[in-house]
Amino acid sequence: MEEVQYNLKTVQIEAISEFEKSKAYFIFKRLIDIIGSLCGIILLSPVMIITAIAIKLTSKGPVFFAQERVGQFGEVFKMYKFRSMVQDAEELLSRLKDKNEMSGPMFKMKDDPRITSVGRFIRKTSIDELPQLINVLKGEMSLVGPRPNLPREVIKFTEHQRLKLVAKPGLTCFWQVMGRSSIGFEQWMELDIRYIKERSTWVDIKLILKTFLVLFGDDNAM
Repeated sequence: MEEVQYNLKTVQIEAISEFEKSKAYFIFKRLIDIIGSLCGIILLSPVMIITAIAIKLTSKGPVFFAQERVGQFGEVFKMYKFRSMVQDAEELLSRLKDKNEMSGPMFKMKDDPRITSVGRFIRKTSIDELPQLINVLKGEMSLVGPRPNLPREVIKFTEHQRLKLVAKPGLTCFWQVMGRSSIGFEQWMELDIRYIKERSTWVDIKLILKTFLVLFGDDNAM
């Protein structure tokens, strides 16, 4: 992980000035994050409880899945999800490398055999992402921002792609509302950098509203 943070030293200095936003924007953004995540946790708690019970009853393993992701300026944090795969999914990944359907350093497979029956549904409806509201409340993520990547992916980023780490990672961004897994890796990175350049309170609100429109039954969800 030292390698990731070392590579970000120059990015921090150059990108902060290039993509600088007002303090008012960040204060208002944090207020939206706190209020939005609290309301989400309270209102969606019945869905989360039912999901937790379904996962526990249909497959072995924990209800939640915590995984290290790279956040703003290379800070590593534990990102939470509902477990949608079999318990030994990480060990099985090495056998599926040749079936990768995503360009770049990421692994994506539409008919991934590691996904459980419940997991397929909660991925399709994005319910598996709901525990990340806790990450938002803790300040590790935002409601809107580039999706966080794994350390092994970030190490392979180009200098230009590492610019996405200037922003706090989020639950949704341009990638979520413009195609998700149908979008190639390079285009995804460009969309994240575009967000950093264009971000504003109004852009954030529009992305939140658009996310609700594509939340359920997204054909591009994996």
